[in-house]
Amino acid sequence: MQRGRYAALAIAAVVIVVGIPLWWKTTETYRAWLPFSEISELDSLQLQLSVDIEVVFSRGTLTPEQQKKFPLSHVNQKEHQVDAKTGLRYKYETRYRTATIMEEDALNQPTAAEADLSLHMLSESSCGSVVVYVIPESAALLPEDVKVYVGQRRTALLRSPPFKSSWSLKEVLSNLDMEVEQVVSTMSFSHQDIVAALSDRVRMAKVTKESMADSMRAIKSSPGYEITFSLLNPDPRSHSLHWDIEGAVQSCIQPLLNKLAPIANFSVDSQILYYAVLGVNPRFDNSVSAYTLSADSLSHVINPVEARLGSNAASSNPVLNFLLYVPDSHHSPLFIRDHSKREVPSNAFHSPRWGGIMVYNVNEMYGPEAERPVDININMAKVMGVFLAQLRLMLGVQHTHPPTGFVLQSPGSAGLADWELDRLLWSRSVENIATASTTITSLAQLLDQIGNIVINDNIAQQVSSAVTSLQSAVAELEAGNLAFALQYSREAILASERAFFDPSLLHLLYFPDDQKFAIYIPLFLPMCVPIVLSLLKIVSEAKKKRADKQAKSD
Repeated sequence: MQRGRYAALAIAAVVIVVGIPLWWKTTETYRAWLPFSEISELDSLQLQLSVDIEVVFSRGTLTPEQQKKFPLSHVNQKEHQVDAKTGLRYKYETRYRTATIMEEDALNQPTAAEADLSLHMLSESSCGSVVVYVIPESAALLPEDVKVYVGQRRTALLRSPPFKSSWSLKEVLSNLDMEVEQVVSTMSFSHQDIVAALSDRVRMAKVTKESMADSMRAIKSSPGYEITFSLLNPDPRSHSLHWDIEGAVQSCIQPLLNKLAPIANFSVDSQILYYAVLGVNPRFDNSVSAYTLSADSLSHVINPVEARLGSNAASSNPVLNFLLYVPDSHHSPLFIRDHSKREVPSNAFHSPRWGGIMVYNVNEMYGPEAERPVDININMAKVMGVFLAQLRLMLGVQHTHPPTGFVLQSPGSAGLADWELDRLLWSRSVENIATASTTITSLAQLLDQIGNIVINDNIAQQVSSAVTSLQSAVAELEAGNLAFALQYSREAILASERAFFDPSLLHLLYFPDDQKFAIYIPLFLPMCVPIVLSLLKIVSEAKKKRADKQAKSD
């Protein structure tokens, strides 16, 4: 009897002291440490965007007394509370000075474009900065109806508003502030552009329709993009098409991609698809003796064609498709019409975040007696002009609507002006920060609510890297270092998405408590019942002995 009692106590002691801790340790879910306190701070995002502005007064714009007070600087801040968890502060640090002798010589060029180039050769402005040269009101450098000329770089020429000689310098600068503010909002960023970039965090009601349309048209930020140019020849028996796509890409598209290298990596390929037709049948219009595609039917064109395009399985980057469609001889000429039933001048259309299609008619290049197939050389300059405009829209280079009196110089062969690149960098940096912060906070909330998810060291490292990069990106934006802010924001979004989509997070995600009980009860119940019953019997016997002793003593 005594021996069985000791055996039961020994077994119970081993189970409680050794078995339960061992089982608990070997079956616990491994969860590496995460910086939850720092992640919670990112849930309330307060961004400061700092812009360096330099206003340079040329000869004849100020009196000698006013010039003596230069150089000087002024800081202006604007705050916007987008919602309860997102705030914006814009810091404009403006420095005023007079033009140097070499800058005066550059401003004496016969045209504004030449002056812009000469000023760029003297010194190159930093990324995100704006330089405004104030020229006399009577200067012949700008036409009479032009108030501001924005060049290809980060420089603008501003015609001086009428100043009174009796004004103090403070009055002169105050009268000029509105003009400079318009230049800066044109060349750097506008509040609506930044709010649209925050679309992952803020409600749509906070964004204007125009800004939201631009944001939805552009493809989402990604570390890389695949650009595919496709030539669709539905009638190779009639047309033998020749296109110098390699030369056209090098001369028209590659300069733009080179300027966009800080934003993403690009790869370009091309293909020719034979017997590829549109998904809709065009209608013949007797009034113009041509076939037409209405705006309502364009949405049905893409899906059938997309099935023929193929995909690059080796890359996970988003793809931008640009299709050149040459109609067959039975449906030529073919014209695209807009919602107003008017012909589209470019004879092309684009689909947001997908790409664009251009219809290229060749029926006028040969007569009815021509020998088939007819050799046709495609005018690549015309085609690439359309595709370049569509590519700019797809990549987020928004169409700028300058105020009255502003003239924006064409970017030329570069495909993108420096100040347009800056506008894109501002938007992309803010978009990356917003997306990465939302991804990280969502992941932290998920891991906090579901304790079954395993947090490996690799995931913890990615989360910590994303948080550190996010903090660095916010700090660089505040310091006005736009290039570094973009770099850190790209690192943040890459690390956050790698952590969020790590497949190891799904191993124990759907493993509820009722399944645990179903597994452990058949294992532990047969073993625990005898031990518990023995312990209860020992306790009851001990109580009975104590009661008997108490009765004898009484």
